[in-house]
Amino acid sequence: MRPLPEPDFQRVFDETPAPLLLLTPDFVIVRANRARLEATATTLEDTVGRGLFEVFPMNPDDPAADGLVKLRDSLVLTRQTRRPQTMAVQKYDIPMPDGTFEERFWSPRNVPILDEDGEVVLLLHRSDDITGYVHTRTQAQASAELSERLRERAERVEHDLFARTRELEQLVEHLGRATARAELLAGVTSELTSTLDGEQAVGRLARLVVPLLADWCIVSLVTDEPRRSARGLRDVGSWHAEEGMRPVVAEYAATRLGVLQEGSLLDQALATGQPRVRPARALEYLHSVLPPGRARDLVTELAPESLLTLPLRARGRTLGALMLANGAARSPITAEETATATDIAGRAGLALDNARLYRQQRELAEALQRSLLTEPAQTDQLEVAVRYTPAAETAQVGGDWYDSFVQPCGTTVLAVGDVLGHNTDAAAAMAQVRSLLRGIAVASDAGPAAVLAGVDRAMVTLDVGTTATAVVARVEQTEQEARRGVRRLVWSNAGHPPPVLLTPRAQVSLLEAPAAELLLGVLPDVPRGESVTELESGSTVVLYTDGLVERRGEPLDDGLARLRGALEELAPQDLPLDALCDAVLQRMLPERPEDDVALLVVRLHPQG
Repeated sequence: MRPLPEPDFQRVFDETPAPLLLLTPDFVIVRANRARLEATATTLEDTVGRGLFEVFPMNPDDPAADGLVKLRDSLVLTRQTRRPQTMAVQKYDIPMPDGTFEERFWSPRNVPILDEDGEVVLLLHRSDDITGYVHTRTQAQASAELSERLRERAERVEHDLFARTRELEQLVEHLGRATARAELLAGVTSELTSTLDGEQAVGRLARLVVPLLADWCIVSLVTDEPRRSARGLRDVGSWHAEEGMRPVVAEYAATRLGVLQEGSLLDQALATGQPRVRPARALEYLHSVLPPGRARDLVTELAPESLLTLPLRARGRTLGALMLANGAARSPITAEETATATDIAGRAGLALDNARLYRQQRELAEALQRSLLTEPAQTDQLEVAVRYTPAAETAQVGGDWYDSFVQPCGTTVLAVGDVLGHNTDAAAAMAQVRSLLRGIAVASDAGPAAVLAGVDRAMVTLDVGTTATAVVARVEQTEQEARRGVRRLVWSNAGHPPPVLLTPRAQVSLLEAPAAELLLGVLPDVPRGESVTELESGSTVVLYTDGLVERRGEPLDDGLARLRGALEELAPQDLPLDALCDAVLQRMLPERPEDDVALLVVRLHPQG
């Protein structure tokens, strides 16, 4: 397929056979096409940059001339309503270069050109010269030779032509409104589903519906649900089509709720769950429900003529209200616009209720998760700090855990692990694996490798039905090591990211096993190995789950390098253990973590 040519829209405009003018919102001529210049005997040099009615004044010799007034009124209405206006046939004489005026008849139409914010930036004025047609019709009507039948036929043809043209214009206008409504609903849906913060998304509704549905809008949320009145609301968003009026509507939104009298339209919408409409004289109505004061002064400045108040409802709950208002220059809110606004209110209510359910589920999930994670054991020789951070994009419990406890022999065991999945099954499996590990370690006094091997066999025997990664470590010390003032960290790794050692001299290293070890729950009979490293007093060991270092689309080595860099940066600060945990999370985690994170940090006290 051959590529399409890039259209030259200025040339298209200039060559359009219909006479066209482009005007600023205050009616200064920006451009005229060739047909317009020829029809009015003007040039671009003499017209561009000048006011329309300066270039085309009224004919001073025609006291009945009213074309200028009617054209100006139509342009003002087009600017205010942001909708096209078709005028009746107008007599508007044109000044000629010799100073005389030539009689002309026109069929005008004015169309607003809007920017992305719905503001009028230009006015397109089309005016077809039908002077010849009017003269011919006048002459024909005056001619006695034209039979009555021909005259009636001409009138029928003219009426039919006008009716068909008007039907076509109405169809185009209807299609335009339908397209705009569909785009609005798509934009609202996208906005409401783009975030889990329903209140924030709903607060932006006002900007979306203005000016397509109304001149201005206020969005409020219920804070005192049992009262179901305006005084149980708080405003979260407002917008006005005119930039200069936006502070006015924002202040009105903030001041009206505390003073609106009971039984207002807002109260009725909240109490009944049904829309409430005030099709006319809205300002007079608001004066009747607002006491004298700032709120009444502000609404007087806003001067609404019609009001529509809609409850935001979902699953039988009223969660807020959406109020739309039009001024006198705009038609009252139509049934079509009410239906669209009702659809939007329903979507907003559902988004709010989904956000409420999400918060409840998330709080329950976090409480359940934390209930499964006990406080770590603290000894005279070791200090342990732990953190658990859930993923931002899920309200489900996960399989991450940490643990620290003392075996009967007096040795401290440290463990972190991660069961596959992010749901209640994963949490249940995590609780089983963690309990198995604790029980086997306490019952056997075994070292890390033997503990993991026992957990592996128990998972298969008990049909836990999942896999898990884990690191188990013990801090040990012989009598000879005690005399030297050092300890040993003995650990075994089952497919987990390596621990990190931070020495008192601010050196950072990954404690990687000589060979990769299998996950738990895969091959329980494969022997597991142990690794050993010497620890000086004051050393710090960091155990963590993969959510701390893994990022979507990024190699694990990059995350491990980032963790080493963070610890190297923090090491010279000699932070307390809790402060070190917080600083590591602050540097390592994105604003909205993609995965759960369990963090366990242990520091060796100096020996006395």
